[in-house]
Amino acid sequence: MTEYPMLASLWMPILLSGVIVFLASSVLHMFTSWHKDDYPRLPNEDGVRNALRPFAIPPGDYVIPRAADQKEMRDPAFKEKMIQGPNVMMTVMPSGLPAMGKPLAQWFCFSLFVSLFAAYVTSHALAVGASYLEVFRFVGATAFASYALALWPLRIWYRRALGTTIRATIDGLLFACLSAGVFGWLWPR
Repeated sequence: MTEYPMLASLWMPILLSGVIVFLASSVLHMFTSWHKDDYPRLPNEDGVRNALRPFAIPPGDYVIPRAADQKEMRDPAFKEKMIQGPNVMMTVMPSGLPAMGKPLAQWFCFSLFVSLFAAYVTSHALAVGASYLEVFRFVGATAFASYALALWPLRIWYRRALGTTIRATIDGLLFACLSAGVFGWLWPR
């Protein structure tokens, strides 16, 4: 009878791969210029900020212009707004210096969740004693899907820059390979 590993027995590769991905992403973002072109400077940034400030826009996601419903989208006046531009999708962040603790903790938890999900899928597909490459393949594919595939709808629907999407997808591939390597190394024998 084939023995499949219990998810609890994979706690070490789950934790270690989450830590390694967290560290790798920190190096990519803090010590390289890999993502420096993801968000270019807005022309007349100070003018735009000064123009928006009096509106005291609460943090959140916005689209300009925004139709109230499908009927308004067909209205010639709304269509003219779209033609005139600018057409904007924006996320307004809270004012003040960014607090990195909470987002970093959330990113770490997400990395652990991806590792847990990859462990779950792989532990139901491969038995104890599976080869390094078999484990690498299952964990790598699952982790890549988790880290990278959801980025492409942002490109498709929200017109996120192609370069930004490709760089983030390559990040996802790197994170998936690191996770897969850890699981391949620590898979129960």
